[in-house]
Amino acid sequence: MAAAASLNFIRRGWRNVREAGPQRLAITGLLLLLAVLLARFSWGLPFVGNAEAGLYDFRAFAVANELRVEQDDRIALVVYDEQTLIEARKRSPLDRGVLLRALRNLDGMGAKAIGIDILFDQPQDEDEELLETLRAMKTPVSVAYVDMEINEDDLVYDQQLYLDTFQRQLAGSNARAASIQLNNDRSVTRIFPAIDERLPDTLTRSMIEAAGKGDPSLPGYTGSIRYRLGLYSGDGGAEAKKVAEPLFAKIPIGTFANDELLAIPGVADELAAGVAGKYILIGADLVDFDRVPTSLTQWTAEEPPGLQVHAEMMAQMLDGEAMPKPLPITLWALALLVIVSAALTGLLEWKSWRVYPLMLAQFAIFLGVPLLMHFRGIDTYELPAFGWILAWIVAFTAITSAARASTAQQRQFAQGALGKYLPREMAQEIIDNPNLLALHGEKKSIFVLFSDLEGFTKMSHAVSPEMVAKLLNRYLEMLSQVVLDHGGVIDKFVGDAVVAFWGAPIAKPGDAERAARAGYAIWQAGEAFREEVAKMDSALPKIGKTRVGLHYGEAVVGNFGGETRIQYTALGDSMNTAARLEAANKALESSVMASREFAEKSGLNWWRPMGRVVLRGRAKPVDILEPAPDFPEEDRKKLHQAMILSQSNNTEALEVVEQIVRSHPDDTALVNLLHRMKNLNEERAYVLG
Repeated sequence: MAAAASLNFIRRGWRNVREAGPQRLAITGLLLLLAVLLARFSWGLPFVGNAEAGLYDFRAFAVANELRVEQDDRIALVVYDEQTLIEARKRSPLDRGVLLRALRNLDGMGAKAIGIDILFDQPQDEDEELLETLRAMKTPVSVAYVDMEINEDDLVYDQQLYLDTFQRQLAGSNARAASIQLNNDRSVTRIFPAIDERLPDTLTRSMIEAAGKGDPSLPGYTGSIRYRLGLYSGDGGAEAKKVAEPLFAKIPIGTFANDELLAIPGVADELAAGVAGKYILIGADLVDFDRVPTSLTQWTAEEPPGLQVHAEMMAQMLDGEAMPKPLPITLWALALLVIVSAALTGLLEWKSWRVYPLMLAQFAIFLGVPLLMHFRGIDTYELPAFGWILAWIVAFTAITSAARASTAQQRQFAQGALGKYLPREMAQEIIDNPNLLALHGEKKSIFVLFSDLEGFTKMSHAVSPEMVAKLLNRYLEMLSQVVLDHGGVIDKFVGDAVVAFWGAPIAKPGDAERAARAGYAIWQAGEAFREEVAKMDSALPKIGKTRVGLHYGEAVVGNFGGETRIQYTALGDSMNTAARLEAANKALESSVMASREFAEKSGLNWWRPMGRVVLRGRAKPVDILEPAPDFPEEDRKKLHQAMILSQSNNTEALEVVEQIVRSHPDDTALVNLLHRMKNLNEERAYVLG
């Protein structure tokens, strides 16, 4: 059922998109194409690429933190540390006398290969002796080399010249040049250096190949560096007390350069045991020299020495872990899948509270899939994640905006149609909540208005049908506008009669007052129409006055009809009472008449009581009141007193009314009231014929 409902939502959404128009569809297509490209090439974009790199670093740390490893016993680092420099009394360049003595002693300890991560680009006094030592080495040695064309910020011409000269003097020996180039992406070393024909093999690859022991060197691999973290050591207490073990053994170079120390029985053998069968990397481990930000730095706050980065690459080579990259076709397929998921979500046209969980679930997948792939040893460098999210948002926005454009046109049409019968605000609320107009009825207390134009039927026989239509349309337009301006609902037109009500389908505060003011304004609009017609053509028959009936009571309000045709209307006794009040105006010689129920609810003080009548077809008397905003307040109070007095002493009440009528001899409604008070029935009411 849920799947079928979702499919219906998608079909309806697609229909809305198609109805958005060719221009909107073209824009939507361009946005979708942009989203696909964003989902495929996000790593190459400014800012977005930085976010992708940050997510990659998080994945690298998450995997390294989860899969911590023991110290790697295949590689050892022989380092210049701070203590070495103190003893040498020389900080820069690194002392080569220490190096050459260490090399002589290491050469007989059985290392597989030695790599020197120190550039010999400036002359020192010990260079000749160092060259002799390197040429005499039996252990394969790879010596650091860079090229000025590639590292133009790190070398000048004279340095390059000396470096090349130094390397040429090693020709024919077990020492060879090796590149120490690292590949920095946004100042962070994340991947193996690119292969460059101007450079020799990388330091670590050169060492493995020179050792010739069959260890893998991942020739041609330029993918991600698999950074690792060491196991925690310590007492297993709080997290703050945990210390990660170093990934590689570090031995101060001064240990191998100290001939007196090595002469002590057993020391040389112990050191040889730590070197034999291992790859030895020689370089600096200093606080202010050659520190390299890695994928883990953001999370560990540590920048390891470049020597350790070379060791990490070597360990990855020895493990043969060339992290496979997803194929381009896979990346395109994933990009398209992201766009399709966004489009389908947009076509659902769900309410926001339902879309948000689905959207968040998809975002979690976009972030989780690369993390899962990284855990499985797949190279996720240049695999989008943040780009997928941005592309999803672009595609979702493209689809929903197209659907909204179509829906907006439909809503505009619907609002325009409803606006001919309902106030604009109410029409909008019904469009937003269509269930308000479901096919059913419900009992509501409403304020009802009936109006009728006196003598219109007779006049319609005296003029052409075209003129009748013109006059009727103009009249109904004026009255309809009054109803809508006062927040009412136009129920129906019956010829020249207008039926309207307030309080449904949505009851609003102030409905009573607006309905009362609308009743009086309807009469005023009718008078304006009479003047307009008189000025239009003197030959037209005289237009009669507009009469209005107002009542408050219960009615059944709703949509009535069937699936093919429905009408929103109100049914019930309150509607009939309002209609009879309108008709009673003729006998009462008035224009607007309201029931006491209506007048009391309105909250207005302009009402003057006009007695009690029995409406035609009714048995129960109705107290009626007439809006008279210009009637003197003193006379209004006297009328109220007279109506109360009439229920106990009609003779005295008549005297009061006669006094008021003498003050307003031209007020036909008051004269009519005096006549009716002289002819009350047993219930102190006047029965209308």
